[in-house]
Amino acid sequence: MSDNVNIAYEVQGEGEPILLIHGFASNVRINWQSTGWIDILAKAGRQVIAIDNRGHGNSDKPHDPVRYTSPEMARDSSRLIEHLGYEKVDIMGYSMGARLTALLGIHHSEQVRSMVLGGLAGNMIHGVIGAEEIVAALQATSLDEARGVQGRAFRAFAEQTGSDLEALAACMASQRVLISEDELAQIKVPTLVVAGDEDELAGSVNTLVEAIPFAEGIVLPGKDHMKAVGDKTYKLSVLDFLDRRP
Repeated sequence: MSDNVNIAYEVQGEGEPILLIHGFASNVRINWQSTGWIDILAKAGRQVIAIDNRGHGNSDKPHDPVRYTSPEMARDSSRLIEHLGYEKVDIMGYSMGARLTALLGIHHSEQVRSMVLGGLAGNMIHGVIGAEEIVAALQATSLDEARGVQGRAFRAFAEQTGSDLEALAACMASQRVLISEDELAQIKVPTLVVAGDEDELAGSVNTLVEAIPFAEGIVLPGKDHMKAVGDKTYKLSVLDFLDRRP
């Protein structure tokens, strides 16, 4: 329970803990299980904690946008770390989950050993265009009525994952937090930034790397926002990064 919202999570494997935070309209099963992430991390000797963000998966799904501020959603993960009794964990977030991970690194740094920010790079600073289009598409009477490339893509993905469309619309309609370069400069843990070179939602990897001390970046050739999630190079880069971090 976090802020009177039931938060679902899974724990698999043994070893040093890593928390996985999925992206918008996704869930543990789609973002991390079906892509092989949980299996590969567990086999590498990690204890994997995977959270269903509020509004997603098996967690509660409020329909009020005020329940979906980014700082509050980040606190859900912070409370989960505390609930499980961990002092520090590695954290990997994808897309929306990368934004939440960065907020944990800024506001809950005492719980963070290292971070992997996937699928959201320079646009964490500059903003992702198209939120209103996505909200309208999620609220449309059907996919046929949805408009815009991004809107239709997220509506189709939400239907594919069996999501609560009203909850997702509330989540997207909540005020989006832009993270300033001054805030990112407060992050003092090893950080890996990963995104595809065809990912328009993510923005520039180098822009985010330059804003975060102790950060390094990986650009995935030929990968867009959806194709990058389960990419082999992404996985190998994360395993190498985790093995190298203090």
